[in-house]
Amino acid sequence: MNNRAITAQQENMTEGKTYLPHQDMLGGEDAKRKLAVSLGMKVLNDLSEKAPSDELVSKVPYAFVKKHLVLPIEMKNDQCLVAVSDPIHLEPIEDLKHMLECEIETIYTPKDALLLAISTCYDRENTTASQLIEASKKQEAEEGEVPIYDLLDLSKERSPIIKILNLILREAIQQGASDIHFEPTEGGLRIRYRIDGVLQKRHTPDQEFQAELLSRIKVMAKMDIAEHRLPQDGRIKLRMGSREIDFRVSTVPIVHGERIVLRILDKGTLLLDLEKVGMPEKIQRELMRLISLPEGIILVTGPTGSGKTTTLYSCISKLAKEDTNIMTIEDPVEYNLKNIAQIGVRPKIKLDFSRGLRHILRQDPDVIMIGEIRDVETAEIAIQASLTGHLVLSTLHTNDAPSAITRLVDMGIEPYLLSSTIVGVMSQRLVRRICPTCKISYTPEAEELKNLGLQHVEKLYKGKGCSACFNSGYRGRQGIYELMPVGNQIKRQIVKSPDSVALRQTAIESKMSSLLEHGAKLAADGMTTVSEVLRVTRGIQED
Repeated sequence: MNNRAITAQQENMTEGKTYLPHQDMLGGEDAKRKLAVSLGMKVLNDLSEKAPSDELVSKVPYAFVKKHLVLPIEMKNDQCLVAVSDPIHLEPIEDLKHMLECEIETIYTPKDALLLAISTCYDRENTTASQLIEASKKQEAEEGEVPIYDLLDLSKERSPIIKILNLILREAIQQGASDIHFEPTEGGLRIRYRIDGVLQKRHTPDQEFQAELLSRIKVMAKMDIAEHRLPQDGRIKLRMGSREIDFRVSTVPIVHGERIVLRILDKGTLLLDLEKVGMPEKIQRELMRLISLPEGIILVTGPTGSGKTTTLYSCISKLAKEDTNIMTIEDPVEYNLKNIAQIGVRPKIKLDFSRGLRHILRQDPDVIMIGEIRDVETAEIAIQASLTGHLVLSTLHTNDAPSAITRLVDMGIEPYLLSSTIVGVMSQRLVRRICPTCKISYTPEAEELKNLGLQHVEKLYKGKGCSACFNSGYRGRQGIYELMPVGNQIKRQIVKSPDSVALRQTAIESKMSSLLEHGAKLAADGMTTVSEVLRVTRGIQED
């Protein structure tokens, strides 16, 4: 249906020959779809197979299609097919007619599908960060040893740097990186991405780009660009198509300049569903039982980057209801959660975990989440909160679940208080998944099976390495878990002796499934490799 037909139909509607569109528009996507059908428009729910040509995309600015939610799809016989999310919004159609110099035919597409298609179409920049850096090097060499800059024309000096940084950020997001490391070295700047928990070298721009790139990051993060002697922290908020992405920025001065690390906080990849994180059904059921208790302390342990905060977020998301007051104190607040009061630690104004926790207790909470128990004062307040009828969730840095009890006793907490307040401790790690594109089977050696405690397994799996996984053999990550509910046997052992080895033995006797056992099952099922399981469980002794 072309724009003339839509105009005629709209004129008829205003004369009372049919219903008023804006009354129906209040109903959302269903009402828009009905309106589109009544106007004789075709409906296309998915644009994934309707990729417009680069030439067509280049004629229409991204800002225009994003603002008006219209997307040219294809040219046919001097007529352009355009996807729209609003059947009666005609102004951008007229503008498109002049831009493309042709007649327009519109089809209706739901807003979410259209936004996804826009993001895909306008994310086609073929230039990679490496290519742009290399091109800049060549240009520098061609212009001579001493380049001459026009000081009044700042755009020529800054545009290449801005473009390089934007490409680096976009490339890291597309490759699923969790962190970007900018590391000044004697020979220049080294840029590495942490993908699936492992650092991978990506770019090495020359030293002349170092100062400008790092200054650009500091400007975006609203840091003091004149301060190079002290560490600084900041945040960057960017939009990539329909995705909102935050970057947590940290700088520290080192010998060769300032080292900057960007932690990527992509809300689009945050999974807050315990049913979908790969947790074994038995552990999931037990964890759901623990978080449904009215009081007590639940601890999640593991090293940095093992997904502890995501597990806690998943738990409190399950508990978030109209009749429940949930409050958190974190350092920093990584993701904003709906209907949950979140407090960020601010050391500069002396708002630390212990002080914030005291004030949270005056806010009549039902559930409290503490980002991390770091000192005895925070631990004591958490125990007091538990004893006065609150459910407390927190994290602790220990190798396994039983070691959490030992760590708290080492801090100075009395064992009898722990036995009466802690209801469960979960330890977790993240292992890399085998890349499905290059996955191959092989016959394992006896030593491999022995290390994982596997028997009668005829074949295991590994990744050969391909372009899809950047030749690593892995793509994506999967959690491995062990959960130690604190029952009567564990409680007696805590009071008797909080030694981690004795506690672990008691927990295993109580049928606790260990991290290594869960990892071994994943390896046997072909989801990960033996070396990956052993890498993340190193330092945990199994009896």
